[in-house]
Amino acid sequence: MFLRRLAVIVPRSTRFFSSKGSLDLGSTIAELNKEMESVFGEPPPEGLANSGNRSCMAQDAHHNSHVILGSTNDKFAAQELSSISHHLGENKPGLSHVGSTGKAQMVDVSPKENSSRTAIASCKVVLGKKVFDLVLANQMAKGDVLTVAKIAGINGAKHTSTLIPLCHNITLAHVRVDLRLNPEDFSVEIEGEAASTGKTGVEMEAMTAVSIAGLTVYDMCKAASKDIQVTDIRLERKTGGKTGYWCREE
Repeated sequence: MFLRRLAVIVPRSTRFFSSKGSLDLGSTIAELNKEMESVFGEPPPEGLANSGNRSCMAQDAHHNSHVILGSTNDKFAAQELSSISHHLGENKPGLSHVGSTGKAQMVDVSPKENSSRTAIASCKVVLGKKVFDLVLANQMAKGDVLTVAKIAGINGAKHTSTLIPLCHNITLAHVRVDLRLNPEDFSVEIEGEAASTGKTGVEMEAMTAVSIAGLTVYDMCKAASKDIQVTDIRLERKTGGKTGYWCREE
């Protein structure tokens, strides 16, 4: 008889594990106490009967404290995230070639005023001793490396808007490309300058000039070595426009 009654108790008590709230737990404990009383002829000991209620109350308090704490933490985290996002939004640099929808765009410079603009860029081509000596002696099979690279650099500056798709097609007033052999590291040091009067800068023209000049040096010398490196293409200085004067700090 006891085993049959116990079998009835156990399925009902399993509600403890699947209950959705403390009320289900309390009612399950009460039903279990009644079943035990009907089986054994007397109610369970006071301590055992009350332990379930105390456990239920403790779980209620623990659950409520977690809800309150979790809600407070969530609110605090949301406020912090909002503050950080607002701070980043105020300080992040804008990308003028990216539109509001995230797509590439050409910048409209029509509202800008014309100003005198200049830019100087540099580049280095590391030749290695063997190739350096050949260039120094003007013994390369293709001819005068430095002169051909100089002309190529000037021509490259004039074609910047064709090579770089979102650059404006501007009228250049001046382009200078100088190449110097450096025996200390067996390299060619290249400096390019571009100048214009207009609504947009000439930084890209100066950097395109030194890039094309450097690539031309490589092309003129590649038959002698494949280990040549074109490195350190960078803007050195610019003037004019909204940002005015800028110079790289060493």
